[in-house]
Amino acid sequence: MVRLVSEGMAQQPRQLPAWLLYDAEGSRLFEAICAQPEYSLTRVETALLESRAAELAAALGDGVLVEFGAGNARKVAPLLKALRPPAYVPMDISATHLAGACEALQAQHPAVPVLGISCDYSLLAQLPEHPLLQGERLLGFYPGSSLGNFSPDQARRLLEQFSRLLGPGSCLLIGIDQPKDRARLEAAYNDAAGASAAFGRNLLVRLNRDLGGTFDPGAFAYRARWEADHSRIAMALVSQQEQEVQLAGRRWRFGAGEELITEYSVKYSPEAFTALAAAAGWRAVRRWSDPAGDLSLHLLVPAAAGRGGPQGADSAGTAPVQRES
Repeated sequence: MVRLVSEGMAQQPRQLPAWLLYDAEGSRLFEAICAQPEYSLTRVETALLESRAAELAAALGDGVLVEFGAGNARKVAPLLKALRPPAYVPMDISATHLAGACEALQAQHPAVPVLGISCDYSLLAQLPEHPLLQGERLLGFYPGSSLGNFSPDQARRLLEQFSRLLGPGSCLLIGIDQPKDRARLEAAYNDAAGASAAFGRNLLVRLNRDLGGTFDPGAFAYRARWEADHSRIAMALVSQQEQEVQLAGRRWRFGAGEELITEYSVKYSPEAFTALAAAAGWRAVRRWSDPAGDLSLHLLVPAAAGRGGPQGADSAGTAPVQRES
């Protein structure tokens, strides 16, 4: 952590890994964000998963369900009910959050064995050798449009990582938030109740606690801004004055108005995402969307698997997925 934080603080603009936001308090605050009226992504995706669960299960086929970045693992419930997989394997960086989610899901789905893995899935070399995973086809699940927290190059590498972890014959169901009106996007990441701002400032609290930081959270303002050229929301803590802080054994100076980027959220059109997936060795075979076109669920298979398999469908269930060439 010390190395990553030091490298991030040395960048211009300064930027820290987004996973640092998710300590126990950060995870709690993120759940609060998801409940805010301005933040529709969670509600839209959950509704889509619930309304299309049987269709999604049929398209995924048989296999162990592996969820990357499970969080509270509530979105997976419709899939578990429709799929009835031989096992469910959620991954999350917060061990405490993951333990609670696994316990709740196991109680709700006693016939499905649950194997939680606390890890940074972007750095995981391989899945553990466990009887539940031996000889099973793996079905990847990555909801929440979390891919947007990575730059496009990082996102491509992460999709390649998923392919290595899941192996031949696998598939990946992934949620992708799409570009929309600027005012809606900025409001979603800067809610009136202040949950987003508290989430951002909690990063400074964590740095103070875990790395001997001397940040004054009140000396930083939270800002969320749409950057159209990059098709992303940039979330930042902005220094309100010239100041010096200690962190990870070093002194760092902030100028008035200087930003510390806490995370980005890139938004992809269906065409842009399928092109990104293709660059990472995946082929898009189906797509489901809400009626307003705010969010898509994409089903991907390894490109090496050939061009067989189910044909694509949009939210109306008729149009094939088109890939940029």
